[in-house]
Amino acid sequence: MMPAMLRIFSATGHHLVMAGDTLPEDAVWIDLFNPTPEEERQVETALGFGVPTADEMAEIETSSRLYVDNGAIVMTATLATGLITETPETVPVSFVLGRNHLVTVRYAEIRSFDRYAAQLMRTPGQCSSAPLALMGLIDAIVDRLADGLEHVGREVDQISRAAFRRAEAKGRQQRRSNLALQALLTRLGAAQDGLSKARESVVSLTRALSFLQFAAPKDAGLSAQIKTQVRDLASLADQASFIGSNLTFLLDATLGLISIEQNAIFKIFSVASIVFLPPTLVAGIYGMNFVHMPELGWEFGYPMALAIMLAAAVLPYAIFRWRGWL
Repeated sequence: MMPAMLRIFSATGHHLVMAGDTLPEDAVWIDLFNPTPEEERQVETALGFGVPTADEMAEIETSSRLYVDNGAIVMTATLATGLITETPETVPVSFVLGRNHLVTVRYAEIRSFDRYAAQLMRTPGQCSSAPLALMGLIDAIVDRLADGLEHVGREVDQISRAAFRRAEAKGRQQRRSNLALQALLTRLGAAQDGLSKARESVVSLTRALSFLQFAAPKDAGLSAQIKTQVRDLASLADQASFIGSNLTFLLDATLGLISIEQNAIFKIFSVASIVFLPPTLVAGIYGMNFVHMPELGWEFGYPMALAIMLAAAVLPYAIFRWRGWL
């Protein structure tokens, strides 16, 4: 976790400001990561508008997430993290856009923020204004979200190949075991978890951008960039829906394959019981203790009983093979 400090970007470069210090006059983007109450008050005093607290960011009502405070546009969006590292989670992030400053508040590490910060260190001119910094940051977030959806899509393709393509081993097809199919179910659950969090992030960002398009001043020049990001998010939503339909199909198919494997096991036991039932019947008949049983005194009675039991076992098996049941 980063130490208690403010990370500030401007057209002249990158600054790290300790709590209590004066903010640089040319500050454009102020990134508050896990801020302390003192840091929040410092930023609010310097800029003249409020910064959402952790409790306020956890609210789910639209009126608590999208509003205007003393001329500053406050947007709290739910962002998905860990989609590529396969430990997905969603975290709330607040964007506060003033006329000359952009403030972001977050309580989790988000790779897209670090990626955009590294980009600004190479080309600080991209942070010449608060609206420009906001749209650049949202563009980095959308790009990272697209990478996460691509990762989920590749995982779904791998699951599909594992479910429907039998591996070759020494020229013979390997039989799929229930354990392998259960492992596929686990992977399907993980993919669905990541996909649901990505969808939530897409919907939240789309809602925030729609509010920004309505609330942003006309002279900010954000309309064209917002429309571009909204179109990108719409394409991501379509991609997520496509992946979701594939996941649903794979889930049903995997459950069906597990049922088929289990039925095959029960079929083996059923055939075995039918094969051994007639010999057991014959053995039971000749095991009865009646006095008048002619075969007991016959020289070939014992071989005959064995032959009958063998025929009673082989005949059902031959019939099953002939009918294609085995």
